[in-house]
Amino acid sequence: EQLVESGGGLVQPGGSRRLSCAASGFSFSSHWMYWVRQAPGKGLEYISAIDPRGSRTYYSDSVKGRFTISRDNWRYTLYLQMNSLKVEDMAVYYCVGPAFASWGQGTQVTVSS
Repeated sequence: EQLVESGGGLVQPGGSRRLSCAASGFSFSSHWMYWVRQAPGKGLEYISAIDPRGSRTYYSDSVKGRFTISRDNWRYTLYLQMNSLKVEDMAVYYCVGPAFASWGQGTQVTVSS
C-alpha cells in the first residue's frame, strides 16, 4: 500500500487549499479512507473520514463546516478541500489508509499572514 499526499503549502488565514492523496497497491474503492493531522508540538488529530462509495463522511468538530473530504475511486485519489483556514489549522496532514495501517509521508500546510 502506498499513499502520496500533495497540495500543501503556505496559505493566508481565511484562504483555501485542496490536498490530494494518490493511493496505490490496494483496492482503494473498497475501503474507508482518513485524514489525520499533527500540529507543531501536538499529537495526532483525526479530522475526517469517508466511506468507500463517498456517501458517508465524518468530521471532527475542529474542521466541521470548513473542510470537505471526497474521493475519486476511478483515479484512486482522496481529497481534502480546506476553506476558511485558521492559524490553528497549520499542521502536517496525513492521508491514512485501511484500518489506519498505512500512512502517507504527510504534506505541510502553513497558515500565516
